[in-house]
This record gives sequence, structure tokens and C-alpha cells, in this order.
Amino acid sequence: MPAELRDTFGRLHNNLRISVTDRCNLRCTYCMPEEVSFMERQELLTFEEIARFVRIAATLGINKIRLTGGEPLLRKDLAKLVRLLVGIDGIQDVGLTTNGMLLGDQAQALWDAGLRRINISLDTLDAERFRQLTRRDGLERTIDGIMAARRAGFDPVKINAVAIRGITDHEVVPLARFAREHGLQMRFIEYMPIGADEWERDKVYYAHEILEQIEGEIGPLVPASDYDPRAPAMEFEYIDGGGRVGIIASISRPFCNHCNRLRLTADGKLRNCLFALDEIDVKGFLRTSQQDDALVEAIMRSVATKWEGHEINTARFIKPLRTMHTIGG
Repeated sequence: MPAELRDTFGRLHNNLRISVTDRCNLRCTYCMPEEVSFMERQELLTFEEIARFVRIAATLGINKIRLTGGEPLLRKDLAKLVRLLVGIDGIQDVGLTTNGMLLGDQAQALWDAGLRRINISLDTLDAERFRQLTRRDGLERTIDGIMAARRAGFDPVKINAVAIRGITDHEVVPLARFAREHGLQMRFIEYMPIGADEWERDKVYYAHEILEQIEGEIGPLVPASDYDPRAPAMEFEYIDGGGRVGIIASISRPFCNHCNRLRLTADGKLRNCLFALDEIDVKGFLRTSQQDDALVEAIMRSVATKWEGHEINTARFIKPLRTMHTIGG
């Protein structure tokens, strides 16, 4: 059995993002439509099926897991899954991306189960703007969830904000200040063509503009000394030691050349790119008595057929039919 997953462009894959549900308690405009039909429970992989997949993937070099959704905290007893995953040989790191609204009641249980990394989505500190973006109320609950994560022991707590020109670009400085004041790490994400709406490139608020805004109104930034070029976020530190800022520049500075990720959707589809047009159904393998070799072959085939990059900046780009909430953030 091979010990690593390397594609035809030489990229080594060790990172698996797992969506545990397509359900969400928000309806963010850049992620999903307001009216949506969610998957039936029987369509979702069970925790045991997910754990089996991870055990096999770990033998191929996967050692880093991130749980996503939808909103993953809507999946009942998520701490049970965390406990299963951290106990698998070879898995070194299990993280979670959440909107934080249910985190107040679950942060401690997740920490106790072995979760150590957490990212919380928050695009604005203004309650009305929050409702416009998410089509729901919930800003106070999200902030409560952030503080609960800090109390539980998570450090750092990373805050993810999607930067959209004319909509959230003016939120950059308030969010960056909020993060500095509360000992959080701020991460800004360029607007991407993965939601329900038509792709509007004019809405992209670019990485250099975000950095210029922060440096102009808060303070100078320098590249972080421990920045990992394989990571999706470019990492910067304030010169005065007041924290860290990350920029995920999928449009202006694609990181496809260093991509080390695979994705498993809640309904058991294996994807080798967020923007992939093809996927491999592994749920059937997980629900039958087929030998692990079939899953090994599926994982290796997914990596082997990975394209060079998403081609968003070319005329060849085709927007995926799946929206973000059905892929996994």
C-alpha cells in the first residue's frame, strides 16, 4: 500500500476536509440560496462511516482533518465524531469551521473530545448588516460562541470574514480591531464563485486592498516568520506584536500550486478541489462489505485526476453546480 498521495503535478496531499451536514441555520448570500431542500438523514455518512474512511486515508498519508458543513454543529453529538477521529493512528490535527451560533453550548465538549483548532465565520459586527448577509439574526450568538471557544481553551481562535466589494469591504478595519482587542486571529477571504448567485468578479475585494486598509488604519504588517506556503492563507503579523492577520486570496493569488487538500461531502462524494466538476461516490464502498482496497483505489484515483488549478482567472472556468453548503466550507 502506498504511503503518500502525490498527484501528477507533484503535490503531496495530507489534508482532508469533511462535511458532516449540508444543513445550516444561516443563509449567507455568498454560500447558498434562501430557499433550499436539505438532504435526508439517511443520505449522510454516519460517524462510523466517516471514521472508516479516515482510517483508510490515514494509511495514505492524510494526517490533518477539518470538519465543515453546512453548519457542522447542527449534526447531533459532533463531539463523538471528534473523539473517533483524534483516536485514529496517524491523525495529528482535527479542526472545525463553524458560524459559531451553537458554539456557546458545545465549545467545552468539543475541546474535551480533543478538538484543538477552530475557525468561526463572522463577516460583520453590525447586527443589521449581519442579517442582510445571512438572512437571519444571530450576531450576538456568534460573538458569544467566539468567547465560549476562548474560555474552553482554544488558542488561537481564527475568525473568517468574506470580503465583498461594496458590501463588507468597510468591515475590514472594525473586524481586525475586534480581533486584536480579544486575542483572536483575523482571516479575510476573497469573494469566490461558489454560491447560488451568478459570479460577479466586480465584487472581489482583493488581498492587496485589504492589507492596505489594515496598514493604513491600524498598523504595519510583516510576513509571519512561520508562514507555511502550502497553507491557503498568507499570514502576516503586526509589527507592534498586536496579533496576526491571514488573507485567503483564491482569486488574486491562487494557491493551487501548493494545494494539499481533498474533500469528502456529507453524502459521501470525494472531491479533489473546491471547484471540481467531477467527484467520486465512495458511500457505496463504505456501506458494503467491499474490502478497503476499493476505497484506497478511489482516493488514489481522485488525487491522480486532480487538475492543475481551478482556472477562475481564465475563460475556461466553469462554476460548479454544487454550492458551498453542499460541498463543505
